[in-house]
Amino acid sequence: ATEGKEEASAAENNPSRAPQGKPGERSSVLYSAGQFFFEYLVVVSLKKMSDGHYEPKITYQFPKRENLLKGQKEEEERLLQAIPLFCFPDGNNWAPVTEFTSETFSFVLTNVDGSRKIGYCRRLLPSGRGVRLPEVFCIISCLGCFGLFSKILDEVEKRRQISMAVIYPFMQGLRESPFPAPGKTVTIKSFIPESGTELIKLTRPVDAHLEHVEFQALLQRLSPHLILHIFASAVLERRLIFLAEELSVLSQCIHAVAALLYPFTWAHTYIPVVPECLLDTVCCPTPFMVGIQMRHLERVLDQPMEEALIVDLCEGKILRAVGDEEEILPIKLQNEMLTSLNRHNNNNNIHTSEQVNTLVSEAFVQFFVRTVGHYASHIKWSKNGSGTFQERAFCKAIASKTNRKFVKKFVKTNMFSLFIEEAEKSRIPQEGKW
Repeated sequence: ATEGKEEASAAENNPSRAPQGKPGERSSVLYSAGQFFFEYLVVVSLKKMSDGHYEPKITYQFPKRENLLKGQKEEEERLLQAIPLFCFPDGNNWAPVTEFTSETFSFVLTNVDGSRKIGYCRRLLPSGRGVRLPEVFCIISCLGCFGLFSKILDEVEKRRQISMAVIYPFMQGLRESPFPAPGKTVTIKSFIPESGTELIKLTRPVDAHLEHVEFQALLQRLSPHLILHIFASAVLERRLIFLAEELSVLSQCIHAVAALLYPFTWAHTYIPVVPECLLDTVCCPTPFMVGIQMRHLERVLDQPMEEALIVDLCEGKILRAVGDEEEILPIKLQNEMLTSLNRHNNNNNIHTSEQVNTLVSEAFVQFFVRTVGHYASHIKWSKNGSGTFQERAFCKAIASKTNRKFVKKFVKTNMFSLFIEEAEKSRIPQEGKW
């Protein structure tokens, strides 16, 4: 047990090995317009080792950075060392194939200074004849916008079928374009041999906090009842393990669960897809939200872990629970959210992905408004402009006993403390979040 915990702890302190969330960091970060779209595009290929196993290696990198300072060079080396592990998290037992369904997924890497980078991946089989090994195109960016980068990867994949050489001018054009503001579009000109110049329009969603989210993925795999159990566990910052075979399902569903917590943010270990060599993370005694491939289920269940909620995304069921998930949320509010989720679930076909995102998010934001929305009126301001949160008066002001019981637990969480810390810095209430 100790060995497993040391491994998880080591991973937590070493950003080259695992994307870990430390207190105070956001699991989904919002970014301003005008930044670079991406930092790197890398291709990760499988190379055969002397023992017959395959190991993922970076075989292409754009741009190549020169004249870096020592600290920048070390940071780049750590990043480039970690990327292959997360592009092929399913271990090194591969064999060449003739058919392979391409998949899109993402991972998160946390740097020494607490900043986060997201890896957007497309795993595909390069064009050709005979048996081949899959490769991964991975775009590293500070920007959280899954839909936008999926479209960029579509363009990369289309060009890969022609030639690697056609990818470079497209990515160069993208790198020279500023990241658009919410709701705005940027147009990239790109030349493709035999097709001529193409105009590629990339539009950023209007609601910035939902641009890295696909709630539909969650609704398709889990009943509204189970989603509320998961939300209740996440709100109290427990340990959550999600299981699925497809990397895309794991990353989409975990990003969606983290987004249910808005305007609060998950501030602990957060690994949408855990590489095989880091499975000991589940022994960690602190809160975590992780995704693990179903093939590792037995190994995970054999680990000496603390109480955790284990969710099977393939079968849409909970494999292991603490047992009190039904009682965490106030029953009246729980029923209202259940009604809301059932309505959206039944209307799945009529709503666009963006509409579902807005409707689902609204239901959960309303939950927080009803329970802790009065926080601003319980911050006492001193003459020098610093605020102090009056926790006791805040809890006392809640008329409903069941709401008060929940809030008394919620105020002890890291996510609530961090939110209040921010609120105490400014007299202007964080209205944009509510």
